[in-house]
Amino acid sequence: MTQDGLGMHVVFTGAPGCGKGTQARLLKERVAIPHLSTGEMLRAEAATGSALGSEIKALIDGGNLVPDDMIIKMLSKRIDADDCKKGFILDGFPRTLPQAEVLEEMLSKKGITLNAVIEIQVPDEIIMERILGRYACMTCGQGYHDKYQKPKVYGVCDNCGGTDFYRRIDDNRSTVQNRLVNYRALTYPTIPYFESKGLLRTVDGTGSIAAVAKKIDDILAVG
Repeated sequence: MTQDGLGMHVVFTGAPGCGKGTQARLLKERVAIPHLSTGEMLRAEAATGSALGSEIKALIDGGNLVPDDMIIKMLSKRIDADDCKKGFILDGFPRTLPQAEVLEEMLSKKGITLNAVIEIQVPDEIIMERILGRYACMTCGQGYHDKYQKPKVYGVCDNCGGTDFYRRIDDNRSTVQNRLVNYRALTYPTIPYFESKGLLRTVDGTGSIAAVAKKIDDILAVG
């Protein structure tokens, strides 16, 4: 599925913990275009310790949203990079209706049209279990889960052999509940907006990672 031979431009959306990041990374491997996670881009900036980074870190740690202008500038610059010439997979943005409109305006100026907005639907109780159980390798960033994705050897990363792991500070029950409330109030209005544009594709995200990936491939005619 391409747009005028210019590549694939896809947005993944859904509640926190629905699996959009995982699916975006897997799709990136299958179609060889960049996965642009605004969350990861913001966390990277937060880790720099700059004035902007410190401001972003305080917002993220509280489960709050980062201002639109900050994100759109960062994103616009990233999309202009050479590796995005054949397309990109956008994950974690837009999170509000104004962001959806600003994104469309920014892409239009660059001559880019979205191919699809994929909403991954998962019930809140499953989301809570998924988020509270996840952790990652401190060395290489490989993700794990207490229940669904344990390392082959307890306490040792499958990918790099590292033995230090961490959990995100915002992966706690109160912050997750706050993020779900934010999602319902702020992000969900983007769903009918994209639906009205004929872009929305909905996927049941409760199956296995491979099963959900297959549904996404079918939608995008990958493979």
